[in-house]
Order: sequence, then C-alpha cells, then structure tokens
Amino acid sequence: MSKIKDKCENELRPIIENLGYELIEVSYQKIAGEMNLIFTIDSDKPITIEDCEKVTKAIDPILEEMNPTDDKPYVLSVSSPGIDRPLKTTRDFDRNKGKEIEITLFKKLENKKTFVGILQSYDDNFVTIIQNDKPVIVKKELIAHIVPVVKV
Repeated sequence: MSKIKDKCENELRPIIENLGYELIEVSYQKIAGEMNLIFTIDSDKPITIEDCEKVTKAIDPILEEMNPTDDKPYVLSVSSPGIDRPLKTTRDFDRNKGKEIEITLFKKLENKKTFVGILQSYDDNFVTIIQNDKPVIVKKELIAHIVPVVKV
C-alpha cells in the first residue's frame, strides 16, 4: 500500500504544486468497506470545496493513466487538513511558532503524556514549548501527536 501512496505522491506532487497548493499527504486506506486514495492539500488561504474540485479534475485523468492500484477500484478524495491538523512538516511548525500547541507522547514524561504550551522552537530532534513560563523540551521520537490548540 505504501508503494501506491509513494507512487502517487511522487508523480502528482509537481502537478498539485503547479496549481498553487501544497501536497501534505497521500493515504490509501479502507474506509467503510472501500479503498480510498486521499490527497490532503493546503495553501496560504483556507482550502475551499472549489480548490478540492480543481485538484481532483487535474489529477483524476493522470491517475487513470497511471493505474496505481492495478485496476483495483478506489474512491478518490481531495481534502483539506482542517484547522486542527497535526504538525508534520517544517511549514506546519513555522506556521504555528508562537502559538499554543498540544503534544501527546507515546509514554509518560514527568508523569504526564500531554503537554500544552506555546511553540517556541523545533529542530530535527526536539520541540520546545513554554508551559507556565518554563521551557519544556521534548524529543521528537517520543511524540505521538502534535496539534494546534483550537479555541472556539
């Protein structure tokens, strides 16, 4: 399955980027009994249904020609990551620097699995947040999930 994902990502990233969007992720997974090929896109502006339709129309004929699933049926979806999307890319971290984020760990650190604070810095190995006016430095390998805190 990752072969399908990788092939689609490599072939279609330039096309999606030429349309003015960032390709965040490609996934190929079973949902409600059907295989789904899902392209998650983003841009500097909020993603609309029209944006998703534009990308779908651009990549659908290419996917037909590529035949990444070797004639196995699938549902094609193009969507936005949403406002609470996990931080995965450098761009995600840059966009959220100085903002409140929530870090969930695989195992407890200082008797806690969840930390909420202001994203101060990050690199390939560590994420630093400010929590209660104190820095909390977490190794990336311990992090299960990082998301922005969305207040309504």
